[in-house]
Amino acid sequence: MAVPVIDFSKLEGDEREKTMAEIAKGCEGWGFFQLVNHGISTELLERVKKVCSDCFKLEREDRFKSSNTVHLLNNLVDTKEEGKRLEDIDWEDVFLLQDNNQWPSNPPEFIEIMKEYRKELKTLAEKVMEVMDENLGLEKGYIKRAFSGEDQPFFGTKVSHYPPCPHPEMVTGLRAHTDAGGVILLFQDDKVGGLEMLKDGEWLDVQPLPNAIVINTGDQIEVISNGKYKSAWHRVLAKTDGNRRSIASFYNPSLSATIAPATEKVEKKVLNEGKSENDEEIEYPKFVFGDYMEVYVKQKFLPKEPRFHAVRAV
Repeated sequence: MAVPVIDFSKLEGDEREKTMAEIAKGCEGWGFFQLVNHGISTELLERVKKVCSDCFKLEREDRFKSSNTVHLLNNLVDTKEEGKRLEDIDWEDVFLLQDNNQWPSNPPEFIEIMKEYRKELKTLAEKVMEVMDENLGLEKGYIKRAFSGEDQPFFGTKVSHYPPCPHPEMVTGLRAHTDAGGVILLFQDDKVGGLEMLKDGEWLDVQPLPNAIVINTGDQIEVISNGKYKSAWHRVLAKTDGNRRSIASFYNPSLSATIAPATEKVEKKVLNEGKSENDEEIEYPKFVFGDYMEVYVKQKFLPKEPRFHAVRAV
């Protein structure tokens, strides 16, 4: 069983209906799928790979080697206690790119190339959301409008590296979680694996595929679709060899956006996981995204259903 791979260019041809159905299946049955022929040039993607790898070597690698993460792992190894793990930390070097924060200055071409890349990714995200609109029976642009509050939707890019880990049995690259926001577009390493997603109780590799863009749906898409689309659990394993590169872009609601199920169009669905016979059926709540994020930052690595319940009470 492999994460679906979809040729996005076929939306423009005779196979549009089939491709729409493949994307619907990816959203409904997986919460993960990979896009090829997505319209972003291989030449740009190659430049992105290079500047991100160079940035890590020039600005980040030595900092990671002296980080608290490495220090804690070394201390745990020194204890020689079998079966012990670092449970509350990730073997990850990470920084965030957004419109209003400071970006790395090395290599010198990093800023220009990543601005170009982010512009292309944002356009692709909006195309993917329009496909979701259509598949859910919503008006074109519904999700984008739902993500807008007093401000425009948020678009951020997380640049991560997962350096070789001498003891991957003691720490996770990135702990299992679902993503809080909307649509996530991942340009992952095409040589070093490690990303896994949870499907029907089984952890599956999200297979490295050169120049593909991995799409996964976040918690807010689950709410807007009233549970028809699910945000999928995923994690990154630490590896002894290879320095895994991961560039994830997040198209999220603005903090002021009000999120709610599009109940007038989407088939009604309820949260039943973990529900006893005496429990009242609980629909996905209506809430302000900023309130949800206050809950999420405290509960990111915990079961997601209580987050929906908690934000209902905010």
